Amino acid sequence: MCLGIPMQVTEVEPGHARCAGRLGPCRVRTALVGDVAVGDWLLVFLDSAQERIPVERAREIDATLDLIEAVMQGGAGDGEAAFALPSAMSSEQLRALSGARAVMHESMQNHLPGEIS
Repeated sequence: MCLGIPMQVTEVEPGHARCAGRLGPCRVRTALVGDVAVGDWLLVFLDSAQERIPVERAREIDATLDLIEAVMQGGAGDGEAAFALPSAMSSEQLRALSGARAVMHESMQNHLPGEIS
């Protein structure tokens, strides 16, 4: 599995940028995102910038990665994430997420289709 890591540009070189992020400093290819400037945020996969992102999105992704790391180390996983966690969803939202059909209200379960009560 490949994860995108938010990284901030600290120095610009032709075709590359030196960046800093959660994994420390690294040299990143910038061919797919074009010219970058010091201070820009990039979403980096395998030392290659794939997308320019706003600082808010970088923070969301870092918070989600923090949550994943905490769970992998045995934590409760109750931090902030950039998406709704299944544990915080209603049963209707979980059914929709899983593709399951909605459960029929019990007052309707005893009636045949087309039958009026």
